[in-house]
Amino acid sequence: MQILSVLVGLVCAVLLVPGLFPGLGWLQWAVLAGCVLGIIFGSFCQRKIGLTINVAVALCAALRLFLGGGFF
Repeated sequence: MQILSVLVGLVCAVLLVPGLFPGLGWLQWAVLAGCVLGIIFGSFCQRKIGLTINVAVALCAALRLFLGGGFF
């Protein structure tokens, strides 16, 4: 579960970068959904590195959506 959580977090982090550009804000919704899945997987492990990665990426994506109005 730990490896799966870290992999989901890294994929979401890679998808976060292009979503920061104007016009690609819709990509952040997919990043948030993936991070929620990674948070669920990471919460069942003893080491919390996957949980930490997913929470950090989710916070960045949520901030981007908040500043962009949800779409842009």
